[in-house]
Amino acid sequence: MVEASAVMTIPRTMTAMGFDDPGGPEVFRAETIDVPQPGPGKVLLKVAYAGVNRPDVIQRQGFYPPPPGASPIPGLEVSGTVVAVGDDVPREMMGAEVCALVSGGGYAEYCLAHAGHCLPVSSALSLKEAAALPETLFTVWYNVFDRGWAKEGDTLLVHGGTSGIGTMAIMLGKAFDLTVITTCGSPEKCAAALAVGADHAIDYKAQDFVEAVKDLTDGKGVNVVLDMVSGSYVSRNIDCLAPDGRHVTIAVLGGLQAEINMAKVMAKRLCLTGSTLRPRTDEFKALLADEIAQNAWPLFADGTLRPVMDETFPLSEVSAAHARMEAGDHIGKIVLEVGGG
Repeated sequence: MVEASAVMTIPRTMTAMGFDDPGGPEVFRAETIDVPQPGPGKVLLKVAYAGVNRPDVIQRQGFYPPPPGASPIPGLEVSGTVVAVGDDVPREMMGAEVCALVSGGGYAEYCLAHAGHCLPVSSALSLKEAAALPETLFTVWYNVFDRGWAKEGDTLLVHGGTSGIGTMAIMLGKAFDLTVITTCGSPEKCAAALAVGADHAIDYKAQDFVEAVKDLTDGKGVNVVLDMVSGSYVSRNIDCLAPDGRHVTIAVLGGLQAEINMAKVMAKRLCLTGSTLRPRTDEFKALLADEIAQNAWPLFADGTLRPVMDETFPLSEVSAAHARMEAGDHIGKIVLEVGGG
């Protein structure tokens, strides 16, 4: 392991926010744990900011345990400075400001990341903004463009348009010449989604989104659905899809089970798929990071795209951050300030 210079001395212990038993946001507590040491292929980041994501909430509730070998501390994305590297990691990474997708451990003063899962933070991005990007960017890119085969001219339906995933899907969709339709839960959120760049925003509490999609597409339907709801939404999404459409599920907030008419799937030649990112191999994530670095990251590096930011909370107030996410009032990404910068 190569450590930082004396100017960036690494302490033996650090503060992290964990919990003993699953429960509500109040179960979080500060704990003092050892600073992890980077092994082969890994770097140690002095965390500036950590993103808050729905999987963190589900983990805290006891329904999304970390994969084998991952830190039990929540937090799937961070930004910060590389202060130590594994023996086989290029020495040039020392001192670099990066953001990273991690399998856990983000809610802490220091966090391990695989070198191949890091993206450089340019002067066009603040570290706060950078921490809001990896989880949603990796998830949306993979599921919309790799699994959903979205291409120029396609129409994409995104549920939850003002969430972190939703805002990222809108931005990437428009950057790559898709027509984006989104659903939101209020006129205010619809207005926010339109401001981000969505072509159309449907208030699902005021109108049937299936009928609205048919009207907006002149009865043709959409080519791709990015589904975070599942449950009863799946059959309705199928009704929204055009022939040869793709339905990609990335969360099951509306329930694990769905009842669908397979005759519609066959008649329209639909593809129903889905994925989870956290359990995938380090090799897969590194390949995905390379793909994103070549195709999408330049748009963030030069400031063309910026994440939609909601509130920032100190690390010590992670309970309040989770309460805000669960309330559903946020627009864009919630982040935790750890070391700042």
